[in-house]
Amino acid sequence: ADLRESNLSQANLREADLRHANLSAAILCVATLVGTTLYKATLDYANLSIANLCMANLSHASLKKSVLIGTNLIGANLYMADLTGAILHESDLRESSLCGANLVGANLRKTNLAMANLSRADLRGADLSCANLRQANLWHTNLEGVCLTGAVMPDGKVHR
Repeated sequence: ADLRESNLSQANLREADLRHANLSAAILCVATLVGTTLYKATLDYANLSIANLCMANLSHASLKKSVLIGTNLIGANLYMADLTGAILHESDLRESSLCGANLVGANLRKTNLAMANLSRADLRGADLSCANLRQANLWHTNLEGVCLTGAVMPDGKVHR
């Protein structure tokens, strides 16, 4: 589907199959995308603020420079997703899979990543200040140049 620049604010797309869809620059604010399949979808520059993507499949999706402020991504599959420069400020990514994801330069301030799988993710230059990483898997995660000020680390200690 070619849904570039579409305004889908508050749309109910629960469990929709949007594999390979082009949603570049689409507006999906406050949309319901629970259980939606967005495998290999393109969501570059899309606005998904306050959207509900709980248990959504975003594996191999492109979300470059997308805005996901306050977005619910609990249990979402973001395996190998490209979130370069994305804004995920105050989003909820508890128990999500970000294995192998590209989060270079992403804004993850105050993001809840408790129990998330970030193994082999690339977080170079990302802002994780005040983020919750309690029990997160950081195995082989690239944390070069990451801001962790005030972040709760996997062991429960606050990074100074």
